[in-house]
Amino acid sequence: MSEKLPQQPQSEEVDLGQLFNAIGKLFERFFSFIGKIFKAIFSAIIYTIKPLVVHFKLVAIALVIATALGFILQKTKKPMYYSNMVVKPHFDSKYQLANNIDYFNSLIGSGDLKELSNIFEIDTIRAKALVSFDFEAGPETQNDLFKEYDEYVMSVDTSLVDELSYKEFVNNRDLLSGRLFSVIVKAHEKDIFLDLEEGFKKTFVNPHSVYKKKVRDTMALIERENLLKQLASLENIQNTYLEVIKNESEKSKVSLDITGGLPLQEEKTATKEYELFLKEQEIRRALNKLNQTIAEENTYFDVLSGFDRIGNKDQGITKRYHILFPALALLLFVLWFLLLKAFNFIKNYE
Repeated sequence: MSEKLPQQPQSEEVDLGQLFNAIGKLFERFFSFIGKIFKAIFSAIIYTIKPLVVHFKLVAIALVIATALGFILQKTKKPMYYSNMVVKPHFDSKYQLANNIDYFNSLIGSGDLKELSNIFEIDTIRAKALVSFDFEAGPETQNDLFKEYDEYVMSVDTSLVDELSYKEFVNNRDLLSGRLFSVIVKAHEKDIFLDLEEGFKKTFVNPHSVYKKKVRDTMALIERENLLKQLASLENIQNTYLEVIKNESEKSKVSLDITGGLPLQEEKTATKEYELFLKEQEIRRALNKLNQTIAEENTYFDVLSGFDRIGNKDQGITKRYHILFPALALLLFVLWFLLLKAFNFIKNYE
């Protein structure tokens, strides 16, 4: 038995050696796989740009022609200008805004210049300069989103709050979930944008928003009358307490004059002047908040930032034809070469 015991470490060393060899082969295969991926990417890039090198003269001629055509088109085409207006709709008038944006674009697409001129109170010549209308979410800070989420939490059942976190709430918001919107107008005339503001003001007024404002004003009137009645009642109670305190003070003075010494101990009426004062302050704060809300939301929308007097020239990549045309020419050349290779491969495949 003593001769067989030393053989156990040798068996363990063999097992460890096999394990390390297996791990080494695994890493070798992994790095080989990564190398094949990089090699395939490199080969695809070379195969793609190969026709540009092989047919360099033809590509150079095509680029020169495309660049020249781009410059010519860019110089002959009317310049594009844009400007934006940031608005804050009230009484659900944002839905009418979204509908009107689509309506304006349909009028431009159909060439109905008369309707556009009637809406924005401009002549048909200036209406023809309009290119497109669009709107997107206005500028929002993290504090605005936190306040909106807090209002959502206060308005729903507590059991539903745990199912929708702040991150999910922000990700699930759509365009019309916001409160601020940026209206973007593009036109061929750079000084037309200020003339469009009056037309936009009319578009926010619709039967639904008028009804919502009427309901809000009626409820605010009822709540104001209720708060004023509460204040009047508190004032009457405070006057009564003051009268009681005044009477008790006079009784104490008469008692002192009669006895010529210390007055007899009398039971004083318990009053709650401090509680009444706190209640009065609470009612006045509610009244001030109500008046502030009515004053701030007394129109169907607020213009936070109006259109510029002179629009900005649209110089995006889609308008730079001297860059766009050569890039498209290169792309079409490469696609044509790949299609020819694929066609020849399929044709000669057996």
